[in-house]
Amino acid sequence: MTEFVVTSAKELSAERKKKIAEKLGVKVNDVLFLVDEGLIGGIVISDGEKVLDASVKGKLREAKKQTNSFLSEKPLDHILRDLKEECKRFDVKSRKVKAGVVRSITDGVLFVDGLEDAKIGELLLISDAYFAMVMNLTESGVGAILLTGDNNVRAGDLAETTDRIVTIPVGEEFLGRVVDPLGAPLDGKGPIKADGYRRAENPAPGIFDRAKVDRPLYTGIKTIDSIVPIGKGQRELVIGDRQTGKTALCLDAILNQKGKGVYCVYVAIGQKSTTVSDVVKRLKEFGAMDYTIVVSSTASDSAPLQYIAPYAATAMAEEFSYKGKDVLIVYDDLSKHAVAYRAISLLLKRPAGREAYPGDVFYIHSRLLERSAALSPSLGGGSLTALPIIETLGSDISSYIPTNVISITDGQIFLEAELFHAGVRPAVNVGLSVSRVGGSAQCSAMRKVSKGLKLDLARYREMAVFTQFGADVDEDTRSVLDKGAKLTNMLIQPQFAPYSMAEEIVEIYLISNGAAESVSPAKVRPLLDELMQSIKSEHKEILEEIEKTGELSDASVEALDRLIASIGDEK
Repeated sequence: MTEFVVTSAKELSAERKKKIAEKLGVKVNDVLFLVDEGLIGGIVISDGEKVLDASVKGKLREAKKQTNSFLSEKPLDHILRDLKEECKRFDVKSRKVKAGVVRSITDGVLFVDGLEDAKIGELLLISDAYFAMVMNLTESGVGAILLTGDNNVRAGDLAETTDRIVTIPVGEEFLGRVVDPLGAPLDGKGPIKADGYRRAENPAPGIFDRAKVDRPLYTGIKTIDSIVPIGKGQRELVIGDRQTGKTALCLDAILNQKGKGVYCVYVAIGQKSTTVSDVVKRLKEFGAMDYTIVVSSTASDSAPLQYIAPYAATAMAEEFSYKGKDVLIVYDDLSKHAVAYRAISLLLKRPAGREAYPGDVFYIHSRLLERSAALSPSLGGGSLTALPIIETLGSDISSYIPTNVISITDGQIFLEAELFHAGVRPAVNVGLSVSRVGGSAQCSAMRKVSKGLKLDLARYREMAVFTQFGADVDEDTRSVLDKGAKLTNMLIQPQFAPYSMAEEIVEIYLISNGAAESVSPAKVRPLLDELMQSIKSEHKEILEEIEKTGELSDASVEALDRLIASIGDEK
């Protein structure tokens, strides 16, 4: 038999019904839930004898009753005099509204009437159960993006300010886990105990809070470490068409940090769930999840969650960098992040500009990437290195979003579809790729052996275009083409097989000094594998010395030269 009757202005969610039943001390099945739109808002509870009316209609009825009673007790002239006195004493500042009502909601973007004291970025509590973040401030209310309860919030729900800027749980416990942008686990391994909370949007370090970027962050990819080196605290853009190996390159960089004391954060923005699952599988397979956090906001998530994902991931990374640790963060990718922000902005009725993006789309990426830095010793000396990914269409790096991010970052690695399909992996276009940190992010030995490497490759690829139709070439041109083809084959390496810094230096030295002079380009890779095996077994002290000191000593150079000479003798 039903004990209570609860009438509401709209259909209540299952979770709300459960909470009401718990407060009444009964089971949900013992409560009869009815809907009466005439109540306007709120609920009415009856147990057959007593009625608790907490509806808007009931409050209006009570207000009318009190007004009529007041009017019957006092003459009209007395009422007017009292109202004038009350108006004189009224202080706008002390009577700010602390709550508002949701006017409308569309695709996770909602408008709330009221909330005069709300702040940009403030957390809102909707119906005592769901959260939103303030994005717009207007005279009559605010515009906000919904972070939770996308299918449960309705027009007419109560929205309250919390006096809190949106924060994200952070800490060591997140390492090895897959979480959503709000820090909730997605891997089924149970709850995560946070060490604390950090603001999703934190100010970037100031000029005097930064240190010089002069410590190398090795990716294990020969092309990158020798031609476009990355330093700890740098922001290096990875850009290229779809399916050219952008994510693969960044995953190799994460794998190469194993045992180097560098924490990693991979944030997937608008990716397919299967793609994220494959990334996590690869990281686990190579033991990289032990020092990595994966923050996932897939294509099936709402635009607000995709928008906040990189900021939340950066907050998690900053927890380590401000404690003196080195951190690598991969944003995969910011093209989809810009699209999510465009959708939010259009729903918030902001004016559209070029390609329908709002005018501040540059600012959302600049304030995100500026948080990556090498911190000064006074802040612990940690670093946050960023590898943002941008997807181009038809290799057009001059379009709106690519040019924006190129102007923010400290260089770019351009992956070319033509090279990728020709079998050059990674497909780095050395002509369009650059690191503005340069040799400052390389050890002495790497600077020494890679000098002139970029120029040789650029000359080769330029001449290869003119000679692809089989035209006769002179001896000098043939020499450039032969050397370039051998350098290209030397730099090719498979995915998930990062090289150590010493192995990279030795291979580049061998090729640059004529080790493959008497073999065809196709036989360069087998020859180098054979030579490297010989060095590991008979001259491993060379590799150990380079790893330890970062120098290529005279003794090591002599040993390598003897090895090169022995190849010529054999031939």
